[in-house]
Amino acid sequence: MRRAILIGVLSIGILITVVVLAGLTIPKGHRASRTATLAAPPETVFSTLSDFIRYPEWRSDVKAMVVDGQGGVGTVIYEHGPRGAIPFRVETHVPPSRLVMRVADPALPFGGTWTYELRPSGSGTELTLTEDGEVSNPIFRVMRKLFFSPHGTIDTYLADLRKRLKSAN
Repeated sequence: MRRAILIGVLSIGILITVVVLAGLTIPKGHRASRTATLAAPPETVFSTLSDFIRYPEWRSDVKAMVVDGQGGVGTVIYEHGPRGAIPFRVETHVPPSRLVMRVADPALPFGGTWTYELRPSGSGTELTLTEDGEVSNPIFRVMRKLFFSPHGTIDTYLADLRKRLKSAN
């Protein structure tokens, strides 16, 4: 019985060590980007993106928002969703062409920026959304690599945004 317990504990220890070592070989930083053409002018798209308090009305993964500031550079928003409350700080706010948000809590196991770049495209807008993220914990890096799409959050965001803009027209 003791031997079986010892083998079990050693096996778990070896597995954790292998996962950590594998995670250390995966870069902390990652970049994911998507470009979408939206059927609304840049001013409308930018207004929707920067109207943070209304995110729960159209973002399927946001339950509530708290905004600390006027919406421009330096504003901190707290996005309440499946991972709890995540604070983001507005780093760049240039209507109607560029918005940059940064995860504002260095204690989180992930961080980075979301950059929204808008360009006129016919009667609509070409939006490029780029996530420059980093995951400090090597175990979480392995989980990200094995179980999560690098574009999953962006794809959900863009699908929700498309629905919102269609309902606004």
